[in-house]
Amino acid sequence: MTRFSIRGEHFSLAQTFTISRGAKTTAAVVVVELSRDGCIGRGECVPYPRYNESVAGTIGALESLRPQVEAGLDRAALQRALPPGAARNALDCALWDLKAKLSGRPAYELAGLAAPRPVATAYTLSLDDPEVMGRAAAQHADRPLLKIKLAGRDDLDRVAAIRANAPDSTLIVDANEGWSPAQVEPLSVALADLGVALIEQPLPAAQDALLADLEHPIPFCADESCHTATDLAELASRYECVNLKLDKTGGFSEGLRLAAEAHTRGLDLMVGCMIATSLAMAPAILLAQQARFVDLDGPLLLQKDREHGLRYEGSLLHPPQTQLWG
Repeated sequence: MTRFSIRGEHFSLAQTFTISRGAKTTAAVVVVELSRDGCIGRGECVPYPRYNESVAGTIGALESLRPQVEAGLDRAALQRALPPGAARNALDCALWDLKAKLSGRPAYELAGLAAPRPVATAYTLSLDDPEVMGRAAAQHADRPLLKIKLAGRDDLDRVAAIRANAPDSTLIVDANEGWSPAQVEPLSVALADLGVALIEQPLPAAQDALLADLEHPIPFCADESCHTATDLAELASRYECVNLKLDKTGGFSEGLRLAAEAHTRGLDLMVGCMIATSLAMAPAILLAQQARFVDLDGPLLLQKDREHGLRYEGSLLHPPQTQLWG
């Protein structure tokens, strides 16, 4: 029999983190633990209000599966039992971790992947006034990749201030659905002149069909519009890149499928995250091996990470220890 534990946890952020939809000072996560034969498998997720998720709702969805989990629910059955989202992610990743611990084989090997190597991650600059963001960029000018949160108004001033203070960093911008259709083409042209390499989710997901007809010298990356592999057929005419987040795919299992489908369709891949601890990042590192852009800086934004956290050397992110996951 499998023992099934679910709990909510909160981690304070190092500073207030702001995007176009609002600000936060803590990361609220849900942790799943599965115990069997002396081994423990763990997974972590971030319930996201943008997708009508909450900590209480996520815990409730997981509790509804307690009889099946304790009776030995496997990953294939889980894909049918829960929809894509945070709840399925935590349980799916815990099942992968438990299988790795029980078998004595690393998760990457079980998934048919090569051994992971360190990857360079983006560092995210929270939305603020241009002057404040420029000062933040100066503090992180040695990082090779900076991700900039934008909102529409004053965005060119923000990026110009960042470029002036981080002249050698590659810049990617994330509008978090905050632009209007009329802003897309002029902002794309102006941001290209500032050396921006990627624009993430410029329009609300419900409007992104418009992107197929809008000129953009910078590639677009789908985030809020991209959840699972089945989304890619529609997105391929609108975007050149997709952001794979395990909290959207509903776990590592669907993440593998989405990554493979993106490759088949010729889409670039970003592997991203919500703000969470190293436990949430660890499975994503295996998928990040094949990504053009990696955005797994969640633990860097916390006051304190959990025990056995990932090792960051500047922006270089190392694969997890087995004590953490996999």
